[in-house]
Amino acid sequence: MTRDTPLHPETSLSLALAVIASSSAPIVLLDGDLRVVAASTSFYRAFRIDASTATAKRFTQLGDGEWNLAQLSVLLEATAAGVADVRGYEMDLKRPDHDTQRLVLDAQLLDYAHTSQLRLLLTVTDVTDARVAEKVKDDLLREKAILLQEVQHRVANSLQIIASILLQSARKVQSEETRNHLKSAHSRVMSIAAVQQQLATSSVGEVELRCYFEQLCRSLGASMIYDPEQLSIEVDVDKTFIEANTSISLGLIVTELVINALKHAFPKHREGKITVDYHAKGKDWTLQVGDDGVGMPTGGIEVKPGLGTGIVEALSNQLDARVTVADARPGTHVSIAHRHHVAEVDRTAA
Repeated sequence: MTRDTPLHPETSLSLALAVIASSSAPIVLLDGDLRVVAASTSFYRAFRIDASTATAKRFTQLGDGEWNLAQLSVLLEATAAGVADVRGYEMDLKRPDHDTQRLVLDAQLLDYAHTSQLRLLLTVTDVTDARVAEKVKDDLLREKAILLQEVQHRVANSLQIIASILLQSARKVQSEETRNHLKSAHSRVMSIAAVQQQLATSSVGEVELRCYFEQLCRSLGASMIYDPEQLSIEVDVDKTFIEANTSISLGLIVTELVINALKHAFPKHREGKITVDYHAKGKDWTLQVGDDGVGMPTGGIEVKPGLGTGIVEALSNQLDARVTVADARPGTHVSIAHRHHVAEVDRTAA
């Protein structure tokens, strides 16, 4: 017999049966009536089935009837009829005096070139240990999330206590300069506390910017605006969710710019409004803080940049954003803009 001579059908079948019997994976070969033609030794061993009595039995009669599941039978019959394949069917195998096993079954109709007899190849995978491992992992992640949320609650509460102490100290000191420094420190601590509160109520580690900015501006207004009828802070933010680290930086920028406007834009109890605006389009975003106060100094007066200006510039650089300050007439308008393609070009050039 030459190398190209086709094998006799019975020889081919015998070879196939030998391959199935020696397979290390649990495999069962069924006929069109779902009776066992052959099975791998690993199948018989894994599920404690007597190989000497299994041949010619219906698959649902194996063992103590634990394979006799209505849904599985329907799927195998549909596969034998050529109208379906069993792909990733999961079932619990329950046997007396044995732990329940989680199995994944796949079945397909085989195409025999030399016979009209139907054959189904059924493979069985035990995923019990994998499912247990997944559950343990999920439980650990859930426990970690709960602990992290508790830590965030405690951090937020601690920051609020620190902010309260700073505010109380500001009311007691006699020096106006010291009082202003303490109030500024209070506002900065409150901006961090606000984002911690947002994180504590978030399950995905992201912050909804609108709620964060609204809460932040309410806190700033409550601590620094003596007459809400005289001064107000208006927030206009789209429905953006961002990472916590980015939200902290943006919150600090808003804090510095709002504090600066409250300090300098409305002298002598001048009435007015501060606006905080944030909108994003794709990876591009713009944060704007403006006021309708006295505006930028005129007449050649030089104003030295303070701590707040340095903080805003440093944080903007970290965010790959550019700061623009303009005279709004009336008032001052500060824009921090991030353009994704510009940031990429700058990093490439660097």
